[in-house]
Amino acid sequence: MANDDLQAEVERLRAENERLKNQRGRSVSLKVSEKGGVSVYGLGRFPVTLYKEQWAKLLAMSDEIKSFITEHDSELKTKGES
Repeated sequence: MANDDLQAEVERLRAENERLKNQRGRSVSLKVSEKGGVSVYGLGRFPVTLYKEQWAKLLAMSDEIKSFITEHDSELKTKGES
């Protein structure tokens, strides 16, 4: 490869790397795990993986979870707080 080609490839890879870095912080995605669970990526450092009946139970509690968070708002921290 010529020097110009290498430089163009480096610039393309830098731009792609920057795009992926920016995308990673914002997107949440779902995947089926190796063991057949549903994994949610993008909430934290590691995925949250539960089986479908666990997700159904958790989702059925969504109003209760929202109320709990509201009631305990002063005790709870947001990401980045110490």
